[in-house]
Amino acid sequence: MRRYSFALLALATVAACSKQAPPPAPPPPEVGVVTLNPGNVALQKDLVGRLAAFRSADVRARVPGVLQKRVYEEGSDVREGQLLFVIDPAPLQAALSQSQASLAQAQANYTNAKVAADRARQLAPTKFISRSDLDNALAAERSAAASVQAGKASVDSARINLGYASVRSPIAGRAGKQQVTEGALVGQGDATLLTTVDQVDPLYVNFSLSVAELEQVRSVQRGSAQGQTQVQVLLPDGTPYERMGVLDFSGDVVDPSTGAISLRARIPNPDKTLLPGTYVTLKATLGQQPNVFLVPQEAVQRDANSAYVLAVGKDGKVVRKDIATDRSQGANWVVSKGVAAGDQVIVSGLQRAQAGQPAKAVPYQADAGKAAPPGEKKDGAAAAKG
Repeated sequence: MRRYSFALLALATVAACSKQAPPPAPPPPEVGVVTLNPGNVALQKDLVGRLAAFRSADVRARVPGVLQKRVYEEGSDVREGQLLFVIDPAPLQAALSQSQASLAQAQANYTNAKVAADRARQLAPTKFISRSDLDNALAAERSAAASVQAGKASVDSARINLGYASVRSPIAGRAGKQQVTEGALVGQGDATLLTTVDQVDPLYVNFSLSVAELEQVRSVQRGSAQGQTQVQVLLPDGTPYERMGVLDFSGDVVDPSTGAISLRARIPNPDKTLLPGTYVTLKATLGQQPNVFLVPQEAVQRDANSAYVLAVGKDGKVVRKDIATDRSQGANWVVSKGVAAGDQVIVSGLQRAQAGQPAKAVPYQADAGKAAPPGEKKDGAAAAKG
C-alpha cells in the first residue's frame, strides 16, 4: 500500500512539472557594425623605385694638354660655370699668339692690296693702266680681304681653345670624383672624362607598373577629371618624405624583358636628403576610384568560394554577402561589388554571428582599442577573421 502511494505521488509531481512554462530564449548577441557609404577613394599603389639625378653632365677635356690641377672639392656642390680643372694653357696661348700674328700680316697685305687697287681704279679711265693690270689689282685686293677673314676665324678658334683650358661646370649640381690625376695628358684624340656633375634638386624616381595595373589605373581615370598624379617616397626608416612628387613621364611601350611599363616622377630635394641611385619604397596616388566602399579588414572573411562579410539586415538577422576586394588600403579593403549603401557590416562579434540568426547591431568603436561588445574578448574579431 505504501509503495502504491509513493508511485502516485511521483506521477503527480511529474504532471505538475510538465505544466510549467518553457525557459525564455536567450537574447540575440550584440555585434559591432559599421554602416557603409559609397565614395571616391584614392587609387594608391605601393611600389619600389630608384632615385636618379635630374640632370647628369659629363665634364670632359675638350682640348689636348696636360692636366695641371683640380680646383673644386670632390663631392661638393658647384655652380654653373664654376672652374673645376685647369689644363696647361701655354701651348694654347702660343697658338693664339701665332694666329694673331698671321691676322696682322693678312691685314697688312690687305692694306697694301687696297692701296694698289684704288690707284688702279683711278688710272683706268685715263688709259695709263691696262685692263689686265686693273683686273690683277682688284683680284689681289679680294684675296687679301679673304685672308683677313681667315685670320680672324683662326684667332677666334685659338681663343676658344684657350678658354677650354679652364674646364668649367656645365650645370649646377654635385661634382663627383676626379677621374684623371694631375699631370696626365688629356684630350688627345678623345674628349677625356674628368668628372661628372649631377643635379640632385629635384630628383627623378623611376618605377614601373604591370600592364594589368596600368589598365586598372586607366579604367579609374577614364571619364573623370584627374589632377596631377602624386608620389610619396618612404625613407629607409619607414617615415614618409615630407615633400610630394608628381608624375611627369609615362611610357606606353612594354619592356619585353619585364612585361612592365616605365614611369617617372619628379621629387623636390632642396635639403639634399635623397641621394641618386638609392632604391626607395613609394606610394603612388594614381587617381580617384569612384563609388566604392571601404570595409575594415577585420570584417572580411574568406572561404573556398570567395571573400565575404556578415551584415545585419533590416529584419535584424545576419546575412552573408559575397564581395569583390580590389586591394587593401590602410586598415581597410576597397570593395567594389557585393555590398550596398546602408549595409551594416559586422566588424566585432563575428564568432557569435551566424547567417540566418538574429543579432543586435551596435556601433563599432574603432578608437576604443577595437573593443568588442560585453562578454567578448578584444581579440575576438581578429580571431574570427578568415
